[in-house]
Amino acid sequence: MSGIVVALRSDDGPIERRVIEHLTAPLTVCGPDAQETWCDGSVGLGYARLRVGTRIDAQPLTLDGDAWIVADARIDDRHTLAAALGIRHDATRSDAEMILRAYAKWGEACVNCLIGDFAFAIWDRRTRRLFCARDHLGVRPLYYVDTRCWLLVSSSVMSLRAHPAVSDALNDSGVADFLLFGHNADPSSTTFRDIRQLKAAHTLNWSADEGCRVRRYWELPTEEPRYQTDEECAAECRELLDTAIADRVRGERVAVMFSGGVDSVTVAARARRYCASHGDNGVRAFSFTHESMLPDCERRYAADAAAHLRITCDFYEAGSGEGWAFLGSRFTPEPLVQLLDSSALVDCLGDIADHSRVVLSGEGPDNALVYEWRSYIDYLCRRRAFGRLASDALSFLRHHRRLPLWSTMRRPNAASEADGRSPIPPWMSPDLVKRLQLEDRWCDVMRPADSRHPVRPVAWFSLQIPLWQTMHNEWDPCYTGVALEFCYPFLDVRVLRFLLRVPVIPWCRGKHLLRYAFRENLPSAVRLRPKTPLPESIEVARIRRDGVPPIALSHRLEAYASLDANTSVIVDDAWSAEGAVRLATFSQWLAHLDAQSAAAVLD
Repeated sequence: MSGIVVALRSDDGPIERRVIEHLTAPLTVCGPDAQETWCDGSVGLGYARLRVGTRIDAQPLTLDGDAWIVADARIDDRHTLAAALGIRHDATRSDAEMILRAYAKWGEACVNCLIGDFAFAIWDRRTRRLFCARDHLGVRPLYYVDTRCWLLVSSSVMSLRAHPAVSDALNDSGVADFLLFGHNADPSSTTFRDIRQLKAAHTLNWSADEGCRVRRYWELPTEEPRYQTDEECAAECRELLDTAIADRVRGERVAVMFSGGVDSVTVAARARRYCASHGDNGVRAFSFTHESMLPDCERRYAADAAAHLRITCDFYEAGSGEGWAFLGSRFTPEPLVQLLDSSALVDCLGDIADHSRVVLSGEGPDNALVYEWRSYIDYLCRRRAFGRLASDALSFLRHHRRLPLWSTMRRPNAASEADGRSPIPPWMSPDLVKRLQLEDRWCDVMRPADSRHPVRPVAWFSLQIPLWQTMHNEWDPCYTGVALEFCYPFLDVRVLRFLLRVPVIPWCRGKHLLRYAFRENLPSAVRLRPKTPLPESIEVARIRRDGVPPIALSHRLEAYASLDANTSVIVDDAWSAEGAVRLATFSQWLAHLDAQSAAAVLD
């Protein structure tokens, strides 16, 4: 992932090159290979390049001297885009050039013709407009500040904070969300009051006349089920996933975040064909285990799967170090709960970087293939499609060798055992709870899925929740300190559209579609293995072993937590354990932030 930044004087005053160079400097962690800047009157662009394989991407880029672009982007299906643009497909054209050509032809509507992972900004000197966009699912980050006479846009919070017009004042709602849920439930805000986040599938436009305007350009489809024969469905699944992987690999060596589960093993198996020129070293797997804290069978399954695929798999113990020192071992742009031991994380990411800068992940099918049989049956009954229902029941019996829904119908509904306890941790500041109405906030965020999908409401909703941003942040170079490009083939919009249209019965029970479509790639132990979550949360296991994480007391922490030197955080179940880790994480992060602010004042 490269880094980009734009600084624009909305009062039309000039920008000095040293200003944009200062804002580009924090992006070095994202783009260590080269840093370039360009200034023109009231606008400055900065770019930090992460070179991936043989890809050439010199930015800031212009084709005509009028429209200039900085982009952190990988554009997929380039053949189709090139044909629509009326140009010859050329692998040497950079992704930024493809975006700029699309903008030259279609203007701001160019986003409707782009697929891939991208965050970009285009300054149009002719119209004096800034046009920015973020990809459909928010894989690449994009933040902005609109304050006084400045508009600042960047792929990094740290870059924006380097500008003197941006304060370190915190967004209380964002902090409260982190302490309650572990992530900011408002996808348009950040932990900092002045910094906003451009939401996934949104564009930002600026002009002197209209100021900043943000709009959505795409929404996850809500389509009816599509019926095919078993082999047609399996073949299309393989073709779409292969296309998504090929677009991300582009012939380079790749790393795969690996477990013994169906999703990551499938990605690794299909990636091998696109790294053939690198021989057996084209794909390498990397796996975290939790054996020092919990019973964990992932190593055995992952090792068997790697042997079956004839690839190397390296293992890293997530809880190898004792104690909680890793919580304060590095400062991240925003607070982030990180339960991997820092030494294991550094070793793993360093080894990955030695092999490749492209990392594939199997995230996605757990959400896209949720087994929503009740919604599906209701959908068929509303349409009086009883013949289809009977056909699906027979298909279920043929694939699963059991009567459909029998175990589910026999099992009584488990009533929730609410103990009457408030969901608000007892250590949260009463003033904060009252001022932000956090009881209501909890109910709003934890409400049932609000979904317009007629058949797959939970899957559709779950693919758009703000928690995805936390997952992307976990591997962002600004958080890890290692410049890697993480890619998610199952989150390709073409793949997701297909997965959301497959009939729930028989394909979604236990992600049966993947087990069936990729049965020749999966070792039988993995293909037949049911999903086996860890027996308890990592937070509970680590607290049992290492005790409650220490809280870094500070003056600013008092606004969020009612603690003092004689106060301890009580941990008696998973709910309070997770809250204790979030509080400790935030307190350490805040201590780092205050130390940075104090150092800046001294300078």
